[in-house]
Amino acid sequence: MNRVLNTPHYDKLIVQEVAPRDGLQIEPTWVDTPDKIALINSLSTVGFTRIEAGSFVSPKAIPALRDGEAVFQQIERQPGVIYVALIPNLKGAERALASRADELNLVMSASQTHNRANMRMSCESSLVAFGDIVQHVKGSGVLLNASVATTFGCPFEGKIDEDRVISIVDTYREMGIEGITLADTTGMANPRQVTRLVTRVLERLPAAALTLHFHNTRGLGLANVLAAYEAGARRFDAALGGLGGCPFAPGASGNICTEDLVNMCDEMGIPTGIDLEKLIALSRGLPALLGHDVPGQLAKAGRNCDLHPVPEYVLQI
Repeated sequence: MNRVLNTPHYDKLIVQEVAPRDGLQIEPTWVDTPDKIALINSLSTVGFTRIEAGSFVSPKAIPALRDGEAVFQQIERQPGVIYVALIPNLKGAERALASRADELNLVMSASQTHNRANMRMSCESSLVAFGDIVQHVKGSGVLLNASVATTFGCPFEGKIDEDRVISIVDTYREMGIEGITLADTTGMANPRQVTRLVTRVLERLPAAALTLHFHNTRGLGLANVLAAYEAGARRFDAALGGLGGCPFAPGASGNICTEDLVNMCDEMGIPTGIDLEKLIALSRGLPALLGHDVPGQLAKAGRNCDLHPVPEYVLQI
């Protein structure tokens, strides 16, 4: 009798590429606008459905991204790809709308101290500003997402009360904000903490509305992705080459690496829809673009299936 082997079915893991924004914002060397556009255009063809293409913050605050308008106006938009812009306030929202961003991502920290460092205002003032943005965007067809920075820990305050995070998520939803991102801004999360908090948040909103944003500061980035995925999360931010970091958080290092994440998913049978070979090629071009090596591991080591020739002396044995 023939046996039918049951192979596990895994839901698609959606990767939002954030290298053009979160990845480049901390780079000390200016990346020319045409090079940013070329990077985004290349990323648009490898299977991503979401790309955070830039931000509309003050040029004084983040000079590396001062060309947001030019980038959004000149990229070659691909059907089915949502191009996201980070915005800090109503003025930024107006600039992003004029530049045809598909989705606006607002950011407030769970930590009062980090919010004052990052946004130059209290959390209460941030929420007032969010309300103005929601009203301005209403009826435009543009999507809204709001991030909870320092969800899993703050470099100034330490542990964050999980009930506070839940309260912020509830407030965002009550304001009419569709999407929520839980951001591990400085890589302080651990898998058990992630499982616990993601489980609680998914009791309040569908998985399609939740994004997890992990940094690999302490080497737990991909472990935290797996914990969140197994708890029901399906969408994750990642940056090509593992680029990035928060300019206003001491010790911050890069995001989880996109090609490392996609490779893990490929090896485990979790579909992403992303062409890994093309992604690796793009990552291997980053050192020439940026003038330094990048943290990602896969582009250096190669995939498991990239076998090496057998040494000649072995063939003689």
